[in-house]
Amino acid sequence: ARDLIIAILSGAPDIEVVGVAKDGVEGVELVTRLKPDVVTMDVQMPRMDGYEATREIMITQPTPIVIVSGSMSRPDIEKSMQSLQAGALTVIGKPNAPSSPKFEATAAHLIDTLRTMAGVKVVRQHRRPLAADLLTESSPKSKSDRHLPDAKTRLIAIAASTGGPQTVHQILTALPHDYQLPIVYVQHISKGFDEGLARWLNDTTPLNVCLASDGQVMEPGTVYVAREGRHLEVSRTNRIVLSDGPPVGGFRPAASAMFESVARSFGSEAVGVILTGMGRDGTDGLKALRQLGGRVIAQDEASCVVFGMPQVAIQEGLVHAVLNPQQIVEQLIRLQPGRAPGRHSTLSVESSS
Repeated sequence: ARDLIIAILSGAPDIEVVGVAKDGVEGVELVTRLKPDVVTMDVQMPRMDGYEATREIMITQPTPIVIVSGSMSRPDIEKSMQSLQAGALTVIGKPNAPSSPKFEATAAHLIDTLRTMAGVKVVRQHRRPLAADLLTESSPKSKSDRHLPDAKTRLIAIAASTGGPQTVHQILTALPHDYQLPIVYVQHISKGFDEGLARWLNDTTPLNVCLASDGQVMEPGTVYVAREGRHLEVSRTNRIVLSDGPPVGGFRPAASAMFESVARSFGSEAVGVILTGMGRDGTDGLKALRQLGGRVIAQDEASCVVFGMPQVAIQEGLVHAVLNPQQIVEQLIRLQPGRAPGRHSTLSVESSS
C-alpha cells in the first residue's frame, strides 16, 4: 500500500516525495527533519499509530496531515476520527489497486486532496488538549458578535466539508446534554466514513448522534448525520427524508439539498449554519432559506480550516452573523424554546487538573 501511494504521488509533476516512514515514530522524526508541505498518515502502524503520530507532529512541527486509511473496521475509523480531533485536516480511503476500474479516480482524489491541503495553515496543538480548550484557544473572537433576529426556532441545519468533523465536535461538546432542538448535519466525507463519524460524535459528545434513517421523527437534542450517497432532507411533519435524487453541485449528500428542504418545510423557524469547507456547496440552499425567513450563521475565517463555503455565503449577502465556534455555541443555546428574547447566554469553560 505504501509503495502504491509513493508511485501515485511520484507520477504527479508538482509533487515530490521527500521521505517515507515505516511507522509513526519514524514519521515524526522525518517530519521534524524534512519539514514537508503535507503528510499522508496511515492509522494502523507499529510502535506509534497514526493518531499518536498526528498528535506529536501537531505539537512539535505543525504540518498539514491527511489521514489515508484502508480499513473500515470500527477501531480504525475511530482512530481516524481521533486523528482529526488531534489536528489532521481530513481523512480519505486508500487508493484502489491498479487493476480496479476505480483506480484512476481514487488516485486522482489522493493527489487533488494533497494539493489542496498543502496550502492550509495549521495551528500548533498543546500536549494535553481538551475539547473545550480547542474551542476557546483555536478560535479567536470574531469581529462580528451580532445576535440572530429573535424568532421561534424548531430546527438547526449544519453543513461542512474540510475541517467540519473537528468543528462540529467542538460545537456539540459544548452544548448541554438536554439541548432542546433537533439538528440535521451534512458532512462531505470520504466513502465509508459516515457511520464512523456518527458513532464518534455520539460517543464523545453529550448529544445523541445517529446516522439519519428515512422516516425518522426528529427529536430534540438529537443530531442526524447524512448517510453516504443520499441527500438528507426534512418534511413538514418533522421527519427525515432520504433522497436518491441526482447530485447537487457534484455532491450527494449536498448541503444545498438539505438547506432547500429545510427552507420548504420550516422556513423562518429554522437556522442554517455553514462551516469550514472547500467550494460553494450550501449557498443555493441558503438563498432559499433566507428568502423564506430563515436565519443563517457562517463560521468566521480565523477559525476555519478552509474558508470556502462560509466565504461564498457571506459574499452573496446570505448571512446574519459571522461567528467563531464558541459564539456559534452561544447562539445555538440562545435559540432554544423558552429562552426569553434578548437574553444572551454565555459559555464558561474550565479545565480541571
